[in-house]
Amino acid sequence: MSLHPAAPDSGIVFRRSDRAGAEIRACWRNVVEQPLCTRLDDGEGLSVSTIEHLMAAFNGLEIDNAVIELDGPEVPVMDGSAAPFVFLIECAGIVEQDAPRRAIKVLKPVTVGEPGKSATLAPDDGFSMSFAIDFASDAISRQDITIGVDPETFKSDISRARTFGFLHEVDQMRAAGLALGGSLDNAVVINGHQVLNREGLRYVDEFVRHKVLDALGDLYLAGAPIIGHFRGMRSGHALNRRLLEALFADATAWCPTTLARRLPSELPWVATAPRRASA
Repeated sequence: MSLHPAAPDSGIVFRRSDRAGAEIRACWRNVVEQPLCTRLDDGEGLSVSTIEHLMAAFNGLEIDNAVIELDGPEVPVMDGSAAPFVFLIECAGIVEQDAPRRAIKVLKPVTVGEPGKSATLAPDDGFSMSFAIDFASDAISRQDITIGVDPETFKSDISRARTFGFLHEVDQMRAAGLALGGSLDNAVVINGHQVLNREGLRYVDEFVRHKVLDALGDLYLAGAPIIGHFRGMRSGHALNRRLLEALFADATAWCPTTLARRLPSELPWVATAPRRASA
């Protein structure tokens, strides 16, 4: 995988070098439901899977425009978090672009759900997230977090949280041709009530923080950063996608706007900020 800068208003685009440079835009309309990951598919045989951690890095670092070139159908898993992508992007550098940074402002609550699960977007002055999970395993149990999201908190409090799952889920992903390089080096694996990773957890509540990371990546498929509050209750990739669909289906629930520069002495959104792209 290689990351390339892109012009203003290009958005995030995945390019398959093994498919003669065929491209697909990172957009909720191009998402097809697949267990345990987020997958883009153009309906004509071009797909890219497991994009959520990279998309979270773009969202968390406020990168609007980039081209991701891949020589296969899946984004590298790295260590199961967004931290390696953050490190490499910051090493390469981030270029400010001379164009307003567009955003999507939530005007009224929108909720989707199914028994025992829900996902909501509600109005807020900035962007914040809360999430609750509840597993029968004592290794996870119930965890709840609320956090305001900006590049600093993303890097310190969210980006290092690794994907997690149970042994039977790992087997399921491999049977589907995904996570073929998966191991204890790139996921927190639980067997019953026990975490199998010898080094333990990076955060006491790493599991719910990773759910925040996943949702952060999925929400960036809106095509722009969101001004609002996201609340997930045991939701996953499928509900996150349906939430965006429900938001955009109601023209009274959102409006386009521009983001403002966050100044220490002023309110979060007070002046026009430039767009950004990876370099």
